[in-house]
Amino acid sequence: MFDYNRYDKALGHAQKWLSKSELIVSKTDLKGTITYANPAFLRIANYTTQELVGKPHNIIRHPDMPRAIFHLMWEQLQKGLSVHAYVKNLTKEGDFYWTFAYVVPDLDAKGNVIGYHSERRAPNQKALLDIEPLYEKLKNLEIAYDIPTAVAHLETHVTQKASHYEAYLFQLQNQA
Repeated sequence: MFDYNRYDKALGHAQKWLSKSELIVSKTDLKGTITYANPAFLRIANYTTQELVGKPHNIIRHPDMPRAIFHLMWEQLQKGLSVHAYVKNLTKEGDFYWTFAYVVPDLDAKGNVIGYHSERRAPNQKALLDIEPLYEKLKNLEIAYDIPTAVAHLETHVTQKASHYEAYLFQLQNQA
């Protein structure tokens, strides 16, 4: 059974939870500056609109998140592709929450990328049993070696579990 009263080992803060019906939505410009945050985002992160809009989206980046995941995300987005990822975020007071994120380039009428649109929902809690140790391993590889080494480990991990990254994530998200 999943422990709903978990605490962050590094920061000593509690985990917050999104309900299954909530959807966090945010938009950023090309540099990752927040241009929109919906009420669910404001509620769980415990920020006001004024505190978030105009700030870099990494204001909510949790220190446990491996850079390899963001490297992969930016690589896909810069190709004009959408991407999914499990992301651990930080609230204003230092608590944390996990999301299953979907990020897509935001296009103007001519098809030019003008920013990014992100929708985040509650992750399958069982998926975190695989994701958390994987992310810890990736962080350790980044510290001991570098981001490319962590990315290589991620790719190996994924191919052992599924045909490709997106298939792996959906396999985790849809497990019973």
